[in-house]
Amino acid sequence: MNGLDWGAFALNLLWAAIAVLAVMLGTFAVAVRRGVHRVVDIAWGVAFSAVAVVTFAASAGEGDLGRRILVTVLTSVWGLRLAAHIARRGRGHGEDPRYDALLDKAPGNRDLYALRVVYLLQGALVLLVSLPVQAAQYVRADLSAFAWAGTALWAVGLFFEAVGDAQLARFKADPAHRGRIMDRGLWRYTRHPNYFGDFCVWWGLFLIACDSGGAALVSVVSPLVMSYLLVGGSGKPLLERHMSERPGYDAYVARTSGFFPMPPRREV
Repeated sequence: MNGLDWGAFALNLLWAAIAVLAVMLGTFAVAVRRGVHRVVDIAWGVAFSAVAVVTFAASAGEGDLGRRILVTVLTSVWGLRLAAHIARRGRGHGEDPRYDALLDKAPGNRDLYALRVVYLLQGALVLLVSLPVQAAQYVRADLSAFAWAGTALWAVGLFFEAVGDAQLARFKADPAHRGRIMDRGLWRYTRHPNYFGDFCVWWGLFLIACDSGGAALVSVVSPLVMSYLLVGGSGKPLLERHMSERPGYDAYVARTSGFFPMPPRREV
């Protein structure tokens, strides 16, 4: 395994931070003008794509070209698809109730409070979670089985995210389904196909960095943090509390896996 050029990687962290800050501040300006802070959710995927592109430029001559292209393309495809999906989903809607509830607690100016606790916090998370994307581009080793296994896992993740999101959107578009629980398609096998997909994407990107022990060591925090957020933090638990009052939800929980896809359990 080839080592990581720590000096070049440290400089890259600065360039990545500048890119993320530019995305978040630009999004904040748009949000203030529109009076709706839900647009920050679109910036999440855009910021990861920006980090990948900036890192690709900064790592020229440092890492293996094939790995640099691979991780940049995979990250950008994932990030821009997610941003486009969230933009379509939020079109025509007002403020997200989550942000309304949060900003109602603002001790002063709501917008400045949002900047501190939403935009800058999400920007810091992007920098942390994107560590495999950055580190992989400084690995000099040729692509190995780790990288191809990571690419395959990323593809599984993108499938679950994209297909799960599309299935849910079609389900919700039918007025007859208002207030009902989505339990079709991928949603028969896991209550959170999109979160499971996100889980696979980030463990996959981590594997692509694993041809260097140093890159693996510095970036393993990324999939661990994402796994916690998705399974035990702001992902699955919050959504399930929101869904728990819907008719039929308890039966859905009883027969459907909470995270990893599994065949539906038989109802007793």
